[in-house]
Amino acid sequence: MSEQMVALVTGANKGIGYEIAAGLGALGWRIGVGARDRQRRDTAVEKLRAAGADAFGVPLDVNDDASAAAAAELIADHAGGLDVLVNNAAIVGGMPQTPTTIDPATVRAVVETNVIGVIRVTNAMLPMLRGSASPRIVNMSSSVGSLALQTTTDMGPLPMAYLASKTFLNAVTVQYAKELSGTGILVNSGCPGFTATDLNGFQGVRTPQQGAAIAIHLATLPGDGPTGGFFDDAGTVPW
Repeated sequence: MSEQMVALVTGANKGIGYEIAAGLGALGWRIGVGARDRQRRDTAVEKLRAAGADAFGVPLDVNDDASAAAAAELIADHAGGLDVLVNNAAIVGGMPQTPTTIDPATVRAVVETNVIGVIRVTNAMLPMLRGSASPRIVNMSSSVGSLALQTTTDMGPLPMAYLASKTFLNAVTVQYAKELSGTGILVNSGCPGFTATDLNGFQGVRTPQQGAAIAIHLATLPGDGPTGGFFDDAGTVPW
């Protein structure tokens, strides 16, 4: 491992993912821009480099085992290792999504990307993370995945599969934190808040840069920082 910190951000070609990459790049980190679409990935890398970031493209389909393995190999060859993984890539699955009308195929597709994709990529990157002096895993979740808030707050007509996938992701975060306890790998979920991205039709009230702040915070936690938690800019989010 070099002294320069290395991070992989999935879904980093746009929105919050791009701003996470930009924020970490501004700290002097080397950033792997994970994305499926070659043109969008290349454009993001060029933009980040123009802003002074040390960025490189990582072809990555989180739904494909071979792609995740190839991404890990590319990062090892290109950067010599990995310090931080930010699992940001996610889909909504379209609207409306009510429990009584949703197509089970939609639920399956959302969980495949938002949960299984996270597991797939995390496990592919773990050998490198274990070799880091300051390894961190950040899973980008959402407060809509909070069961406490779902049962006490009127969240409006939100997509059921997406909500459930983020609840599922939070459980995955806890289990990784438990298994990796004592290894130095800190694993946490972060909520960006209601951020204006194409995921919600740009209806959010926060900018992507604001939404990226929690991920950057969790990626740069000190060694005695929390693990197995769920956080936003204000602090702890209830499960």
